[in-house]
Amino acid sequence: MFVLVAALLLLGIVLGAVAHLPPAVSLAACAVIGGWLAVFAVRERLARRTR
Repeated sequence: MFVLVAALLLLGIVLGAVAHLPPAVSLAACAVIGGWLAVFAVRERLARRTR
């Protein structure tokens, strides 16, 4: 239960911060995070194939 409350609190803080940023900055940050997650997913998939 504590983890759920902490996750919701963190989500609220992050969404509150994004609400104060200009849309261009939010979209740029979204693109960077999405690219990083895509690279991570590809590296993990390649690592699983070699095992």
